Amino acid sequence: MENIWAKSYSAGVPAEIDVEALGSIADYFDAAVAKFGERKAFVSGSTGVALSYHALDLASRQVAGYFQSRLSLPKGSRVALMMPNLLQYPVCLFGLLRAGYVVVNVNPMYSPRELEHQLKDSGATAIVIVDIFAHTLAKVIAKTSVQQVVVTGLADMMPGIKRLIGNFVIKHLKHAVKPFDLPGSVQFRDILAMGAAAEFRSVPIDSQDLAFLQYTGGTTGVSKGAMLTHRNILANVKQGQVWIDPFLDPGQDLISITAIPLYHIFALGSCLGFIGIGGTNVLVADPRNIPAFVKVLSRYRFVGMPAVNTLFNSLLNDKNFAKLDFSQLRFAIGGGAAVQRPVAERWQQVTQSPLVEGYGLTECSPTVTINPFDMKEFSGSIGLPVPSTMVSIRDADGVELPLGVAGELCVSGPQVMKGYWQRPAETAAVMTADGYLRTGDVAVMDERGFLKIVDRLKDLILVSGFNVYPNEIEEVVMMHPEVFEVAAVGRPSASSGEAVKIYVVRKSTVLTESVLIAHCRQHLTGYKVPRLVEFLDELPKSNVGKILRRELRDRPDATAH
Repeated sequence: MENIWAKSYSAGVPAEIDVEALGSIADYFDAAVAKFGERKAFVSGSTGVALSYHALDLASRQVAGYFQSRLSLPKGSRVALMMPNLLQYPVCLFGLLRAGYVVVNVNPMYSPRELEHQLKDSGATAIVIVDIFAHTLAKVIAKTSVQQVVVTGLADMMPGIKRLIGNFVIKHLKHAVKPFDLPGSVQFRDILAMGAAAEFRSVPIDSQDLAFLQYTGGTTGVSKGAMLTHRNILANVKQGQVWIDPFLDPGQDLISITAIPLYHIFALGSCLGFIGIGGTNVLVADPRNIPAFVKVLSRYRFVGMPAVNTLFNSLLNDKNFAKLDFSQLRFAIGGGAAVQRPVAERWQQVTQSPLVEGYGLTECSPTVTINPFDMKEFSGSIGLPVPSTMVSIRDADGVELPLGVAGELCVSGPQVMKGYWQRPAETAAVMTADGYLRTGDVAVMDERGFLKIVDRLKDLILVSGFNVYPNEIEEVVMMHPEVFEVAAVGRPSASSGEAVKIYVVRKSTVLTESVLIAHCRQHLTGYKVPRLVEFLDELPKSNVGKILRRELRDRPDATAH
């Protein structure tokens, strides 16, 4: 497909990045430390404890020294990180990467079964885990290749007596740490001390070496590890930096609110992007506590915030959010799921700053497209392919379709993964003969190069032979002022094959099924109008807040309507 989208880029955004100039994440981090040493790199949103670039450099060297000298792990070993947004995460992340290891990010909320699969599949030989999740590891570690466990407490990065008191309260007063038995495990504070006594040895790292095994959510089968190289990650980081750069003011404090878990590729990419420009990442460990989250936001004049639609929506429904200082806000980026028009429009009204939708996936490190930050209003588009990225819209036979025709979105670029870890057949299944990744998403491109996702191929609802896309239904339902959240799925129907069902979280019981159906009839053609409505107290969500339609599809109907 011809690159028509570069003509629609914001002024100052190049059509290409210099991929050949990309090195390793270790080199990238070293350059940031040399340039921004005394600036704050990370801040704990809950405690206010900060790590400067120099402090992060020192602590990560200690981690690297421990794993190299005390454990004698060779370059390329897989090491798992299982923790929420704590300061320990970047310390371990950069320590492991600069020692040449492959980071395996693990969702700390995993069940024993899920954790066992990921540790066995990746072949991880070591893990750093927060003590409140260690009981899960204890149940499965014997079935894995993990030989060394490093346990950290939630308060381990706090200074002196505050650390001791914090960990005591969490463990003995709040009883947040369940009993666990992990023989031979060591404490995080101890490995810093041992690493300080050891010598960190710089290792040669090629840009094509693996940096991460980033596991997909497993929505289409067993969870798979996307092999992301240093080049994949840094290419995507650079693509994001050149996209944002024209909108940043010289000398502006670059503070990003990191509320999405860093073990998720969306937050990880944003975090690394801010490191390269001397920014500060404010880490929020529990964004689901909206009042506490808003209090954290009140302490900072933040420039940007990557998040998902559900989190933006929740913030807008907090009475104190509108009172915040948004004078420095330049971009809020919605990813992970579609940004809904009512949410985007209300965000613009409250913050006087756009909520810009982007699109990506784990296999693309993750960003594929993003909207320009100088767009004046919400378009419903996922934006334009980022620099040095090619896209193609194809039919079921792999034939490229013309502009304006919906088909599967396929992607090529330096951010596309090396493949799935030890799964050549599954890698081949998602790659085309000419080197494009098949995303599984249905998209359409207009004459300016803007893309719009119609829906996931597997989420399509077929009503009497007509395609119904859940995104469209959900956006219409969200227009009703009494709707807090919604998800649309298909249900078997004797008369139409499938019928549209919506699961709704309402703001009050004023909203009834009949009122909602009448609202939908005003905005949707007949076959798209939901036939089934079920009100829930909450919708099932992933670790980053993405609504899980697949769980709702498997949910038995409460009542027949």
